[in-house]
Amino acid sequence: MSIINDSKFKKSILSALADEDMIQIIKHTTDNPISGNDIIKLCNIPHSTAYRKLKWMLEEGLIAITEMKFTEDGKKFALFQSTVHSINVNMEKNGIMTVTALKNIGAKQFTAKKFLSIDME
Repeated sequence: MSIINDSKFKKSILSALADEDMIQIIKHTTDNPISGNDIIKLCNIPHSTAYRKLKWMLEEGLIAITEMKFTEDGKKFALFQSTVHSINVNMEKNGIMTVTALKNIGAKQFTAKKFLSIDME
């Protein structure tokens, strides 16, 4: 586990932990990369909500696109994986908060110029 010193990433982790949908997305993408449609089904999240949260999580570095695939009819879709395997938050009496996370070794970032503009489903 590594202490998260980047205040922006720390705030992103805390924001995600305060959102039940994002907790479910992290939970389902920790071990294996999965598609947006699978996330929608497994987490029971509406399509537009899921993709809005996936986009935010991508921007914040909480998940990564690990691969782009194509369906038989030529449509492309992304596979998402969490960039963290486990997270611990500790707040002491003096107000100091420590966030530690174990990096998800399986989550290699897919390289694309503007992966947020790629049609993900």
